[in-house]
Amino acid sequence: MQTLHYNIFKKGSKTFFTSTLFFPHDVKADVFVLYGFVRVADNLVDTIPQKEKEFYELMDRTERAIKGEWTGDIVVDSFAYLVRRRGIPKDWVNAFLWSMESDLVKSSYRTLGELSAYLYGSAEVIGLMMAKILGLPKESYEAAMYQGRAMQYINFIRDISEDLSLGRTYFPTEDLEEFGLPDLKYSTVRDLPENFRGLVRKELAHYCKWQRKAEEGYRFIPKRYLIPIKSAADMYNWTAAQISRDPFAVYRKKIRPSTARIFATASYNTLYLNIKQKSRIKKEAMMSRRQMPR
Repeated sequence: MQTLHYNIFKKGSKTFFTSTLFFPHDVKADVFVLYGFVRVADNLVDTIPQKEKEFYELMDRTERAIKGEWTGDIVVDSFAYLVRRRGIPKDWVNAFLWSMESDLVKSSYRTLGELSAYLYGSAEVIGLMMAKILGLPKESYEAAMYQGRAMQYINFIRDISEDLSLGRTYFPTEDLEEFGLPDLKYSTVRDLPENFRGLVRKELAHYCKWQRKAEEGYRFIPKRYLIPIKSAADMYNWTAAQISRDPFAVYRKKIRPSTARIFATASYNTLYLNIKQKSRIKKEAMMSRRQMPR
């Protein structure tokens, strides 16, 4: 079972999969289960043609499995067990499935407010589920939602060309109109390069704002969990920087860091957070000695 989830996750998300390897074993196993389910559901609506019948069958199995029924689908059954064991609210699962269902019937969003409902289900609740898996306090939930939203949005920017092939545009259509872009086809933006660069700058600004909000919650995350999370976020920041330098690169290739870069970043963060923790402990010890009665 662990091998199945491992393989599904590995094929679906290079950056977060590699960063996940730095979690402790028990947490890593749960993250594999979560993302195995997420990837299977996402893959059903992100194929050409879309596998609508299979998706609704997945929804039905998920509903039954969460109620305690054994469906025989290892991905669904292990996810349902995770939901029950970690106390993940069923509303979060429903929100995720609703957003995946939206990809079957909806191809564009008029405003950022309209897109927000999709972002909640497709990304923010994943951040919340991660917070549950890590046992984080409720005070961290808002930041967890921002982390999910930020990572999803940089995926939107990176995957413009891929999403077009699926007939979708996730950026608000009012943003495209603001920059005089009728659509995001390469044949269109090629003739309006500054308009396209302006649009990408605006969307990257959303990402940067949400990522800063996410980082405010890092104080709630124990170091052993923060290393993989910060490393993944650093790689999304790297992706954003590459796109900022050359927005048209999204039409030429899928911009993502190498495995070597991810491992190097995780190693650096391990060293950095260890030093930071030792410095904090030393400072607290000095303060404690100063406060001792003489």
